[in-house]
Amino acid sequence: MTKRNKIIYWIATLWLALGMVSTGIVQLMQRKDEVDMITKLGYPVYILTILAIWKFLGAVAVLIPRYPLLKEWAYAGFFFAMSGAAISHMIVGDPFNEIYPSLLLVVLTAASWYFRPAERKCILVNQ
Repeated sequence: MTKRNKIIYWIATLWLALGMVSTGIVQLMQRKDEVDMITKLGYPVYILTILAIWKFLGAVAVLIPRYPLLKEWAYAGFFFAMSGAAISHMIVGDPFNEIYPSLLLVVLTAASWYFRPAERKCILVNQ
């Protein structure tokens, strides 16, 4: 892995983890603006707690060494959650400034996944 790719990986991964943990904290606190937003999107309020816990666990999974299969699941979860959030905002007609955070986290997820070092990749061997 080149030094450039390693730098890109760590910047994307750290920003991704920070974004997931910070939004997870806000969701776990169930602030009024967060509750209003989730109900406007048509989801039940309890989904905030579920999302927050999964975000915390996913952030730990992408940061710790080893466990490449767990990392794959965390990246997939981040991608589905954030792309689903962006699409949900688009469907209800939200302005771009409300869609942008989800899209940024999708891009960070993709960048972190793409530039991850070989020892963090899940290699499946056909037997």
